[in-house]
Amino acid sequence: MTTPVERLQTSLETLGLKAAEARLENLLEEAAKKEPSYADFLQDLLSCEVEARRTRYLRARLQLAHFPFVKTFDQFDFSFQPSIDERQIRELRSLRFIHDASNVILLGPPGVGKTHLSIALAEAAIRSGLGAYFITAHDLAGDLGRAYREGRLDRRMRVYLAPKLLVIDEVGYLPLDDLGTTIFFQLVSARYERGSIILTSNKSYADWGSIFGDSIIATAILDRLLHHSTTINIRGESYRLKDRRKAGLVPPRTQETAAPSLATDSVPPKTRHKTALGSTPSAAKEASF
Repeated sequence: MTTPVERLQTSLETLGLKAAEARLENLLEEAAKKEPSYADFLQDLLSCEVEARRTRYLRARLQLAHFPFVKTFDQFDFSFQPSIDERQIRELRSLRFIHDASNVILLGPPGVGKTHLSIALAEAAIRSGLGAYFITAHDLAGDLGRAYREGRLDRRMRVYLAPKLLVIDEVGYLPLDDLGTTIFFQLVSARYERGSIILTSNKSYADWGSIFGDSIIATAILDRLLHHSTTINIRGESYRLKDRRKAGLVPPRTQETAAPSLATDSVPPKTRHKTALGSTPSAAKEASF
């Protein structure tokens, strides 16, 4: 004959409450000593299950986000990058920009923490129950370009339209071809005022014509990105260079000079007109820049 505890364990297992089942005996022992109310005991038991499920949920969402690594704000050394306004970062950490479908653009030379901050914001969004996805600009163009050639661009585009927050890293490290440029524009247009983008780049806005090979489409992309946006320009030294200098692999700096600001109000002059691809959310119509 089974005991009441065994029957309770069986019931919890049947309901799929594995975490509660695993903690049951320990909680019963504690209850025998502390004599909590029935409600308090039940709350403690169910809290185990809620916490376990939240942990599994976060682990799964972080994996689905395709982060190259997980970084948090607690790991970021703001003292090493004094050009960053911590009040501005605190405002972004409220995630209000995601609810407003606004964008964040992080500019600066390699190694100053742009990717770290973008992932930290995306990680905070996931912890708040919001979907996020990470990809480099080069991989994005390659993935969607391949989908276009295979006739499945609309379906693949939904992967990048679905999350509340899309992180596009390393814009400008490699130039995009004509197809990649057009697809990039259409993705930005489709997310405009519907979903947030965090974008990192080592190029100033005035140089974006060289990234996309077309100044007019670069201007159109900037128009949509900057309409509702926050630009953070980081002018410090590379973290990786700092570590190498500490190890004696790089000579110490003889002059303390800040990197020039990449943020600028100027945008590339208009040159020529692009036509939108037919198999996209803005199908079969000419892109209006």
